[in-house]
Amino acid sequence: MAEVKVKVQPPDADPVEIENRIIELCHQFPHGITDQVIQNEMPHIEAQQRAVAINRLLSMGQLDLLRSNTGLLYRIKDSQNASKMKGSDNQEKLVYQIIEDAGNKGIWSRDIRYKSNLPLTEINKILKNLESKKLIKAVKSVAASKKKVYMLYNLQPDRSVTGGAWYSDQDFESEFVEVLNQQCFKFLQTKAETARESKQNPVIQRNSSFASSHEVWKYICELGISKVELSMEDIETILNTLIYDGKVEMTIIAAKEGTVGSVDGHMKLYRAVNPIIPPTGLVRAPCGLCPVFDDCHEGGEISPSNCIYMTEWLEF
Repeated sequence: MAEVKVKVQPPDADPVEIENRIIELCHQFPHGITDQVIQNEMPHIEAQQRAVAINRLLSMGQLDLLRSNTGLLYRIKDSQNASKMKGSDNQEKLVYQIIEDAGNKGIWSRDIRYKSNLPLTEINKILKNLESKKLIKAVKSVAASKKKVYMLYNLQPDRSVTGGAWYSDQDFESEFVEVLNQQCFKFLQTKAETARESKQNPVIQRNSSFASSHEVWKYICELGISKVELSMEDIETILNTLIYDGKVEMTIIAAKEGTVGSVDGHMKLYRAVNPIIPPTGLVRAPCGLCPVFDDCHEGGEISPSNCIYMTEWLEF
């Protein structure tokens, strides 16, 4: 008599247990999990059962569906975001998630289209809807004046997007920078003159003529000449321009941890200097600093005869 083989079907797993296990996996891997990860962790669960559990979690707003180079990713949804996106469809949730991942540097609509694989007309409709709900905002980037980047509504744009304190509505504030330049130099000049008038020995005079970037920053803040909040990094940028102009020199000293103005146990000090001899006219010529000097020749696209910098220098 032939042996009859009976295939034993594994008992159906509880759908709630499958969902709880998927949630646990998402907590273990906060950046997201693939279907392969779920399959490896629950090999006895049929594909249809996994799909039902995942779709249910997506419909309840407990998971986010993302696209990556390796395929679809499932990620646990933040409770705050879940309440914000309540009532939104999956496409809207996907676009919102892509914008959230971009952080305060934002993302162009072209990149949203690439990551979501949605048609541009649909993306524009979703973006307009999210803006009307004040979930996202569009910010003009100084890197591309005709393009906007999208980020979450409550985020402060990164300096690379806005240009920092030196830009206003994408326009470089050259006059503002010049005023800061003059005031920083004036402060260092005054400190150097006070040190010279002290009639102490040259070493003490020299040391007392230095000022930290924090002192210069405090002076500028007290003047109240800036409508925007300036950081020490902003002031150091201005001081660096003075160094390049030969008006200021910088030195770095060791400082105790916690000292005001110190970073990683070091402090930058600046002082105004006077050139020993005035630079000659040849040194001031724009050719010395021209980045396309090697490509400049008479009869070429770049030549001394049509150089605007040479013309300005000769007129001066």
